[in-house]
Amino acid sequence: MSALILLSTFCFLLPSLSAYPSPPTTPWRRQVDNTILSFNYCPAAPWPTREGYTITSRLPDSDLQAALAEISASNIKSYISDLVSFGTRHTLSTQNSSTTYGIGAARDYITDKMRTFAFASSGRMTVTVPSYTQPADGDRVLFPVRIADIVATLRGSETPDRYYVISGHYDTRCTDPNDYNCLSPGADDDASGVAVSMELARIMATRNPRSTLVFAAVAGEEQNLYGSNFLAQTYKNASVNVAGMFTNDIIGSSTGPDGTEEPHTIRLFAQGLPPAGVESAARAASRLIVGGENDSPARELGRFIVETAQNAYTGMKNIALIYRLDRYLRGGDHLPFLRAGYLSSVRFTEPIEDYRHQHQNVRIDNVTGEQYGDLEEFLDYDFIARVGRVNLAAMWSLSEAPAAPANVSIDATALTNNSTFTWLPGNETGVAGYEVVWRPSVSPYWTHAIPVGLVQRATVQVSKDDVVFGVRAVGTNGYKSPAVFAGFPG
Repeated sequence: MSALILLSTFCFLLPSLSAYPSPPTTPWRRQVDNTILSFNYCPAAPWPTREGYTITSRLPDSDLQAALAEISASNIKSYISDLVSFGTRHTLSTQNSSTTYGIGAARDYITDKMRTFAFASSGRMTVTVPSYTQPADGDRVLFPVRIADIVATLRGSETPDRYYVISGHYDTRCTDPNDYNCLSPGADDDASGVAVSMELARIMATRNPRSTLVFAAVAGEEQNLYGSNFLAQTYKNASVNVAGMFTNDIIGSSTGPDGTEEPHTIRLFAQGLPPAGVESAARAASRLIVGGENDSPARELGRFIVETAQNAYTGMKNIALIYRLDRYLRGGDHLPFLRAGYLSSVRFTEPIEDYRHQHQNVRIDNVTGEQYGDLEEFLDYDFIARVGRVNLAAMWSLSEAPAAPANVSIDATALTNNSTFTWLPGNETGVAGYEVVWRPSVSPYWTHAIPVGLVQRATVQVSKDDVVFGVRAVGTNGYKSPAVFAGFPG
């Protein structure tokens, strides 16, 4: 039995997955299995049991099912093939001298495609190419260069001031990060992520989401994350409320270097403690005292994604939520958003990376005969489509739900075995009520929910000393917001 099924059985019930066979055991999954066994399958999960219904997977409604069914592996393959055809998309490669070669040609191709998709939106989707000139930095920018992002924005119909952003990066590199003339196809890193942004923009252009959805392709990722930093700072300077951000970076292959296949697993990286300087010193100290280090906004977003997108309709059986900002020695475009104060920012990456096919010159090794280089032949387009469905299921569920409650706090002024919470509602209509959610401290996911009505204060008969609490909003349409950690004293 896989680690996730164990968690599902004892910590977080996902009945829609019960019919799935256990995925192949890989070295990293075997380590997870052993860890779960050492905790005896979350022994605290059955206790306490005094209040609340058991939280289960949220399956998509008919509208979302229809949108998920439209995601096309064939379209994704076409986008990636077109991007690879530009030879290199290195940030320092030619910007304006060719329509068929270099990052400038790739930028114009993505822009034209996005604008074609926007035609179906009746003016609700706009496509812009914000840019700036990055000076030479003595590192990976050898001379002043234009950093340009392509941003397709689909304005929300009811809560347009609440934004959700999906991105991939369209720049590439070879073994030498400053070689901007080498063949650098970047099929997996990161045409795969850009293709998801493009395919979702195509599908959602015909829809009318409640909140604003953004489908972005950024440049300069291989040069210190300059493109995503520019986008995040642009939003911050304009006081845009980015309530959630996903970056899809290296999501193209389901096969590891030893041939192990994991076609139904995607890793999801979510940081715990917010970046230094983003959270006040007092709040950071309080977080450690009350045990909130595992309940950052990014972790709550990760739990929300598992709850809404791990099901038979996306085809993803295992969204492996990893409690870490990113992989060792690596970084991604969610980091500038986190640093800008957009703390609900996470990263998707394929399950088992093959480093022969990342950041490598295209070549045949003279000794082993192995093919190196980030080539299309190593991609799994059905897998990328499943990752796209995960993104779409989560993004739509966020958009359609009410805003999460604000200023959530717990009353810690008296010794009592009950727990009392207060919060402020979002400034939105369509809220049916709120739920207090809780889980044993050893459980990775929320296990129980207690409906408390359309109120701003609630007391539940579960001790604040024993479990972790959160509060979430419930819409009149049935959609539920991510939970907000409810452990900070008010």
